[in-house]
Amino acid sequence: MDRAKSDAAVRAVRIFLLVGNRLLRDTLLRLFRKPPDVSIVGQGSPSVIPRSDVQESNCDVILTDSIPVPASADDTAAQVPLAAEILLVGMEDDEEEFLAAVRAGSSGYLLKDASAADVLSAVRSVSRGEAVCPPRLCMSLFKWIADEAREISHRGLDSRPSLTMRQQQLVSLVARGLTNKEIASELNLSEFTVKNHLHRIMKQVDADSRHEAVESARAHGYLIPQ
Repeated sequence: MDRAKSDAAVRAVRIFLLVGNRLLRDTLLRLFRKPPDVSIVGQGSPSVIPRSDVQESNCDVILTDSIPVPASADDTAAQVPLAAEILLVGMEDDEEEFLAAVRAGSSGYLLKDASAADVLSAVRSVSRGEAVCPPRLCMSLFKWIADEAREISHRGLDSRPSLTMRQQQLVSLVARGLTNKEIASELNLSEFTVKNHLHRIMKQVDADSRHEAVESARAHGYLIPQ
């Protein structure tokens, strides 16, 4: 029997209650008092408990009712990342608040109407490295990630150098191995004009040589088939 209790203690999930709402904190304390696989290693309000206390507790899960705020640049202690998973409880059914929690590094997000069983199950889940959130808000996370990917893609397109049709013709001739004199003759331009075009093209595609300019133009789809 003693051995069974010892094994349960070893497996217990260490929880730090960082809850500002005193009534909620007391309710959670009572909830976690009975299950043998969880253990409260610290508790208090986020506005009172130093971050160092949470770090030194070696907790597995931080159960809190407030979204973590970014640390200030001069707060050295706050720059040390917490090893524990963050589980938010008593939250609003609000997409922006949920996404802010995700960006802050939270692993779980429980609404105000979550039951005691929901909270206990969520603690066990996040301690195993699983994420917990309402299905509707999970969908908003998928949409947000998709929107971010599209924005990154658009930024990539916007960074594409803009070459005029004449510049595209000129760099395509460079790709064929023509000299400036031959290009000038082909396009009915002066050799001086060709040199100026090449200089501008190399600057626009951030190239240090004719070869690099051709490769960059090819990568961006600017070479005209001959």
